[in-house]
Amino acid sequence: MADFRKLPNLAALRAFEAAARHDSFSRAAEEIHVTPGAISHQIRALEEELGLPLFTRNGKRIAITDAGRRFAAAIRNALTEIATAAETLQEQGGRQRLVVSSPPSFASRWLAPRLWKFIDHYPDIEVILQSSSHLNDLARDGIDVGVRFGLGNYPGLKTELIMEDFYYPVASPHYRQGRLPSSPQQLRDCVLLRMDGLQESWLPWFKLAGLDLPDPAGGLVTEDSSLTLRAAADGAGVALTRHAIASQEIAAGELVRLFDIAWKSERAYYFVCHAETLGKSQVGYFRNWLLEEIALFKSNQRWPGP
Repeated sequence: MADFRKLPNLAALRAFEAAARHDSFSRAAEEIHVTPGAISHQIRALEEELGLPLFTRNGKRIAITDAGRRFAAAIRNALTEIATAAETLQEQGGRQRLVVSSPPSFASRWLAPRLWKFIDHYPDIEVILQSSSHLNDLARDGIDVGVRFGLGNYPGLKTELIMEDFYYPVASPHYRQGRLPSSPQQLRDCVLLRMDGLQESWLPWFKLAGLDLPDPAGGLVTEDSSLTLRAAADGAGVALTRHAIASQEIAAGELVRLFDIAWKSERAYYFVCHAETLGKSQVGYFRNWLLEEIALFKSNQRWPGP
């Protein structure tokens, strides 16, 4: 049996593993919430204790040695086993935690209004919903599940397509005193609201509708689809929106879908997580619930696609 009195300092081992994974002292410092100097000091002390270098240093540039790489893999496996054992004990004690990350617009307008159903069904699971437009480092930030709107290219993660989406124009029923455009051609005379970024361009929908119009310029530009929809509901103009994001306002009568032309987005919603996280019971429950909720949503809506 190993002599546990000879174990290196746990904080130093964690600092080294993070630095090896990121190939950076500064990023390891961000993860552990200490200074890069503290990371460097802990790794120096660990190298002195082990009697060999774990990194080569050239100014501010570092490179892990072969011995360091093998040691980092062993530490990572050991820390993973410890974390898994702790989670298992927590689950046996009836305490389960599920951290979900989702884009802000999808989180606030689609996911959050439905989450009470999941919580109602699994009252022993504490759900933490985080909103972010970026794909976080799930393991580093303690996130179990990510729902992302993108192209599905998420290296190192288990990725599952869960829902496509469609763009179409919407406006308040009171826009221009209720004189809404009756044909796509009449959009030439309307204020067209837009978001910042090529991925929210009007051009693909214009092309599908047979309109030879440039992308709108000037006027209000927002960085969040929720703000664009709010402006449209307030009568500021016509917004190009995704079906999943606008369905709540359309059902409430705050927005009206214009025309019967919907452009299928090149991006879609994906369920993403690490392979080891997929084995957690709460993640499995959430995935199954989410797929059922999406199926219900599509059956109860005038779904634009097949």
